[in-house]
Order: sequence, then structure tokens, then C-alpha cells
Amino acid sequence: MAAAALRAQLNAHIAGMYTDGVVDEDMFEELPDEGTAVEVSRLFIYEASKIIDDIVILMEEPEVDFDEVEALTQQLMRCTSSVGAQQVNLACMHFGNFYAIQYKHGCLVSLALVRNEFYIVRHELEIMMQLEEQIAACGPNS
Repeated sequence: MAAAALRAQLNAHIAGMYTDGVVDEDMFEELPDEGTAVEVSRLFIYEASKIIDDIVILMEEPEVDFDEVEALTQQLMRCTSSVGAQQVNLACMHFGNFYAIQYKHGCLVSLALVRNEFYIVRHELEIMMQLEEQIAACGPNS
């Protein structure tokens, strides 16, 4: 596929991410250089995956350390701001309502929502990164 067609597909995909609320347009468009969005997206996916996995491990313990869960959730919320993943952030706030009262069942249910919202963002960012890679493979003069 020609680079111009790939760029059009990429632009449409990014516009769709804004429309669907996957990422915040104002935050995402502040990423200045070409390639920065890809690098920030990769870092977000790596960090958020690790944090979510750590939260899951804590929630599986018989005695949950809710203070540690809170600290990790706050870290995840800071991480989501790098790409403007507002739906993940909102799910984290919902999750916070349950760990604040140390209600494990509520935490588990809302943690599933956090994970689902993260998976949506990750999937959309991975598509964006693949399109960016395909454009780069076309060469600089395309």
C-alpha cells in the first residue's frame, strides 16, 4: 500500500480514537515530533501492563494490601495521562471507590473494567504503531 494511503488510514484511525474517547485529542496532539506518539504509546503499554499485573497479583492475595493497591492505581492513573487514556483513568477512579472501603469483591469486578479499558486502548495504539511502521517502511521519499 502506498505511503499516502497508509497516512490517510493512520489519520482516520487516530481521528477514530479521538471520536471514540480512546485517547484525549488535546493530550495526544501535544506529542511534538513524529515518532514521539509511538514511543510514548510503547512506554504506556509496557508500564500500564506491568502495573495492572502487579495489582492483579495483590488482589489475588488472601489478605490484600489495599495501601499498595492504591499506590499502584495512582501510578497507573499517572501513566494513563501520558496518552490521555481517559476511560482507563475513569475506570481506575471507579476501582478506587472499592479499595478505599477495602471491599475485595467490588475491587475484583471493577479491576476487570480497568483491564478491559486498558485492552481497548492498547489495541488501538498497537494498530496506530503498526501503521506508523508500515509508513516508515515505505521510505522517506514516499
